[in-house]
Amino acid sequence: MPSFRLDFSSSAASHPMRYPILHDYLARLADAPTATAPVWRGIDGRAHGQFFNCTLTSAFQEIQAVRALGAEGPVAYEGFARGASNQDAGLSLWRMLDRAASDDQSVELDRLCRMLHAINFFRQAQAAPDADLYLSVHDRLLSAVSSNHGYAFRRILVALGLPVERIVLQLPAVEPASRWLADYVADNYRRNGFRLAFNTAGVSEAMEVIGQFQPHAVKLDARCLREGDALPELLALAQGAGVKVVVKRLEGAGSIALLRRALQENAESAAPVYAQGYLIAAPRALMRSARRAATAQAFSAQTAAA
Repeated sequence: MPSFRLDFSSSAASHPMRYPILHDYLARLADAPTATAPVWRGIDGRAHGQFFNCTLTSAFQEIQAVRALGAEGPVAYEGFARGASNQDAGLSLWRMLDRAASDDQSVELDRLCRMLHAINFFRQAQAAPDADLYLSVHDRLLSAVSSNHGYAFRRILVALGLPVERIVLQLPAVEPASRWLADYVADNYRRNGFRLAFNTAGVSEAMEVIGQFQPHAVKLDARCLREGDALPELLALAQGAGVKVVVKRLEGAGSIALLRRALQENAESAAPVYAQGYLIAAPRALMRSARRAATAQAFSAQTAAA
């Protein structure tokens, strides 16, 4: 499989768009032969990639700030890899290849996906001018990469003229025995200018991660929330540490009720919780920037009914 490379020989200094080097690169991608190029531009304007016999592209899911009365609109997006035939939904490419690919191939796929997501996100700069982009780091990458793994991705972003400070790299849940490895990886990414989010298995682990890693954000799976979880205590701890709490996979009435009660108990705090899931929005190829009243109203109605 050919490794992907960027050719920046053409200048775009006079390009009027927000990210002129990126748009110049996209224009040149339109002429790339899809049979041989690992990255090319489709007729829909998006960057596509090739991995083995799979054609893949990006979908983005909103992360919204949520207070007691409803959602407030997207403040960030998470990028997901999708096969070109199921761009907005369906089976994740990672699930198809997770067991088939070697560690080296997984690293290649991980880097290719993050590159595609960055291109497809920032080419829509007018849709989300201030939003962050969350990008997952596959758990195989933690042990398979070289000592300066953050540098390769940073180099691509800088070469494309894209803002490294808008990227939040999302690390998988960390087993206690692997905390040293996560600490090593986190330090490397930080030294290359990236902010970090950690997926966590529950409220108590999220508190431990905040104490040990001081990340930009911790993510909780709404399906794992239970009565008696110290969610208000986590929110208070996170606010004091300047850490965002993102509740992902927010879909069912039970998790909504728990989240609502936590917000009420933490009502004195001005800090919101950040929510992500199909209740907020499904992953989509095209991002929507304006606050959608229907989404906020639907969230408020379900929250009030829970």
